[in-house]
Amino acid sequence: MSKSETQNLKNHGRLDPPFHFFLFFVLIANLVFAGFHIFRHWHDAPIASSWYIVLSFAAILALLKIRQYPVKVQDRVIRLEERIRLQALAPTEWHTQIYRLSEDQLIGLRFAADDEVVELAKQALEHNLNRKQIKERIKDWRPDNWRV
Repeated sequence: MSKSETQNLKNHGRLDPPFHFFLFFVLIANLVFAGFHIFRHWHDAPIASSWYIVLSFAAILALLKIRQYPVKVQDRVIRLEERIRLQALAPTEWHTQIYRLSEDQLIGLRFAADDEVVELAKQALEHNLNRKQIKERIKDWRPDNWRV
């Protein structure tokens, strides 16, 4: 997404080409090469050939975990930010309801503008909306350009 393009439901996903395409492609190619190597050289060194497969899977697992950790931290920060924002915007009598919202619902609410976030939070609780359903109901999209 270019910096001048307005963020919305259809384009808010974010890809990092070096991470999502290059690194993933290299690790998959490495796994294929390891499979080819084990097939062609099993009789020469079966343990070494098998070890290439183990290392290839370990590298792919590391890639997935390396991505998962910052996303989880980001989700925790979003949960906190949205609770604070709802406390500032919602009527005092509704503050106890804020803690009934799930992490998934709070993450969906982060894109809602201040003037609609409280109503969407109420709808999320009443109808047990998930992240995607909340995003689909947003009328005034609040971009989140800092996400990982």
